[in-house]
Amino acid sequence: MITTEEEKYILEHAYIPEHIVGLMTSVSGGEPFLIQKYFCCRKEDWIILVGYPLEKDFAIKDLEAVIDETKRRFRPKYLSLIAPKLTPSLGALCEEKETDNYYTLGVPMPSIKSGIRRLIEKAQENATVERACEMGEAHKALTEEFIRRANPALRVRNLFLKMPHYVGHSEGSIVLNAWDKNKNLAAFYVVDLAAKDFSAYIIGCHSKRYYVQGASDYLCHEMVEMSVEYGKKYVHLGLGVNEGIRRFKKKWGGVPKRSYEMCELVLKKPSILDSFKFAR
Repeated sequence: MITTEEEKYILEHAYIPEHIVGLMTSVSGGEPFLIQKYFCCRKEDWIILVGYPLEKDFAIKDLEAVIDETKRRFRPKYLSLIAPKLTPSLGALCEEKETDNYYTLGVPMPSIKSGIRRLIEKAQENATVERACEMGEAHKALTEEFIRRANPALRVRNLFLKMPHYVGHSEGSIVLNAWDKNKNLAAFYVVDLAAKDFSAYIIGCHSKRYYVQGASDYLCHEMVEMSVEYGKKYVHLGLGVNEGIRRFKKKWGGVPKRSYEMCELVLKKPSILDSFKFAR
């Protein structure tokens, strides 16, 4: 576990969403730890290691040392690792692998493009935006609609399903809602304000059933305005994910800031004793 001072230290030095302690512990259900200025979470025999050092520049040799210490200290069966770069030897062992870039947007923005401004104004005619600290039945219904429509990856689906608990229990989390004129939820964004320097876009979606043109831009504008109010230096827009999402983030001025590589490792293969254990 970490102390209150250690959590404060992590949030003061955070520069990616996975450094946000409340987010990671809520989503993973694990306990937070610090290892050589690297943040990680542990849940039983599973470790999530955030391979972005809280101080000094990233170096492969430092990451290797932290992985070795993590193995010695916790003896995990499973290791989920994210880092700017993986070693070729480590990459070859990954059960699952992903490569992407983190996008960020500096605030305050000097100006908003006229096309985006028109979309925001159009949405303002047909919807209202609110800031809230809890999610309800409308969010559940919209999440289910989105999952049926988009069929997102299992990791994304699970993240959506964990949002109500996270928003309701994690200090710094806020849900931005866009309600149409009939009080239907047209779109929502989940944002975290816990890190010192940035606000983090966590996840969001819009409705086709209660579609409001420009609703996502309206929420993005609200997120930017809120970030300025809270004294943030930038908005962390998360990963590129796919061409459509990258296009939206770039449209708003988001730029790829850091590289991202993810690796899922199985460090201990099941033994014959495990087979007997599961057979009970």
